[in-house]
Amino acid sequence: MGLPNTFGNRFAFSCFGESHGRCVGVSLEGCPAGLELSEEDVQQIVDLRKPGQSIVSTQRKEEDKVEILSGTFKGRTTGAPICMLIWNSDYRSSDYERFKDIPRPGHADYPAFVKYSGFNDFRGGGRFSGRITAGFVMAGAVALKLLRTVLSVDVFAYTLEIGGIRANLSSMSVEDIAMKRYANEVRCPDEIAAERMRDLIVKIRGEGDSLGGVVECRGLNLPVGVGEPIFSSIESEISRAIFSIPAVKGIEFGSGFEGSRSRGSSNNDPYILEKQGGKVVTKSNNSGGILGGLSNGMPLVFRVAFKPASSIAMPQKTLNLVTGEVDELIVPGRHDPTVVPRAVPVVEAMTACTLADLAIIGGFIPPVLNAPKP
Repeated sequence: MGLPNTFGNRFAFSCFGESHGRCVGVSLEGCPAGLELSEEDVQQIVDLRKPGQSIVSTQRKEEDKVEILSGTFKGRTTGAPICMLIWNSDYRSSDYERFKDIPRPGHADYPAFVKYSGFNDFRGGGRFSGRITAGFVMAGAVALKLLRTVLSVDVFAYTLEIGGIRANLSSMSVEDIAMKRYANEVRCPDEIAAERMRDLIVKIRGEGDSLGGVVECRGLNLPVGVGEPIFSSIESEISRAIFSIPAVKGIEFGSGFEGSRSRGSSNNDPYILEKQGGKVVTKSNNSGGILGGLSNGMPLVFRVAFKPASSIAMPQKTLNLVTGEVDELIVPGRHDPTVVPRAVPVVEAMTACTLADLAIIGGFIPPVLNAPKP
């Protein structure tokens, strides 16, 4: 087993910090030397998951100002580890004192207490909080820029469904989807569905409850052959990355479970030759851009299921570990009524990190970019 707080093989990051600790961040190794990189490059991506931006997310206010401590010089990466962090400031640890004895339903409070014999940091969920994904996004910002710069690969995600309301994207081009995904609070390209989602989130929040949903992600312009079968296939590595995001409960690629209900004659993707350019493509993309664990040149497409946020204001019954009796619990604090909108940039980030890692392993990205002449 690898190190539990480290993701990746060649493009690899170790994340650190807790929800109510002093900071959260990452130390990233394996980024090629010579990539233009600034704090602003990372900040633009981190701002997409920043809390307190709208009524559909937590009202915790964090500046989330990115600091790059090492690994860059004169505006470019040096090949050394890139250490990045943001400081925590707006937290209320007193809200969580009660959870030492009364674990929250749907949270990791109890198994974490048992595993670490009570030494775990329970404030805000500690290491099990969605707050740690700020570090994921910092690493992902570097991966996104690397993929775009070297391979012209783009990765983008968006809200497909919340609370049973599903976007209709059938009439939208890929370009429109990418352009409109951050045009509203719920990060849904379908404006009509987005308005319905927002209204439902506000209603459910008022009831003290929460909602789950689905994020869809696409990767464009991947070269053919990215992936390392058998156990480091694109599906294997992306799935591992995505399941590291708190609240994820499912993933499907291409036609996914719907494809399991079809026939091979309709689910197969016939090869054709593009009229312009002579590129080999497929007429359909039920495979989601992956065959045999390798990219086949078609768009990468997958969907991620997120459970409803576990911290809710509605009274719940749970066990009091001290008294041994069932107790009533109301979770105080400021929590997301749904994690889906803020999870969109996290899915993008972890996907980009995975693809950057596999592209480096496969030789698609060199160890030094734009080497200066002596």
